[in-house]
Amino acid sequence: MVKPLQIIAQIVAFALFAAAVGYFSSAPVYTHLAPDKALIKLSFSHPGKRPGCRRLSPEEIAALPPNMRRPVECPRERLPVLVELVLDGNLLFRDLLPPSGLWRDGASTVYQRFTVDAGSHRLIARLRDSAREDGFDYEHAAKIELAPQQNFVVDFRADTGGFIFY
Repeated sequence: MVKPLQIIAQIVAFALFAAAVGYFSSAPVYTHLAPDKALIKLSFSHPGKRPGCRRLSPEEIAALPPNMRRPVECPRERLPVLVELVLDGNLLFRDLLPPSGLWRDGASTVYQRFTVDAGSHRLIARLRDSAREDGFDYEHAAKIELAPQQNFVVDFRADTGGFIFY
């Protein structure tokens, strides 16, 4: 038989648990960003170009097993992708992104978040995916207006011409 004291203790325990769940569902208040800040997210995957093929010399061809002989050698690997993000003339991000995959033949991927002051800014995004030594293959510059607590995304799509700001 259940004792009245046990029932009262269970009711009190359940009430305390419900009150704790109710409190933590709305408090403490979580602030994602400060009221005067905005967030810039750099997020994309892009494969670098493949290095050029090279013609094998007759000696190199002869050194290969008969079933592997071919006049041209084309590597499977992709080149790393160099990415730069410049905000108001200050370098915000620069990284050489290695290709993914076991054979280094996949896309290079980046996801970075930057908390910046809200307001008007000049943003420049640059990317090099080829074997060139200097300069960039893609570049996009724009004057952007960041509202307080805004999420601003920098994406890259080679098929649409390069960087996309939204």
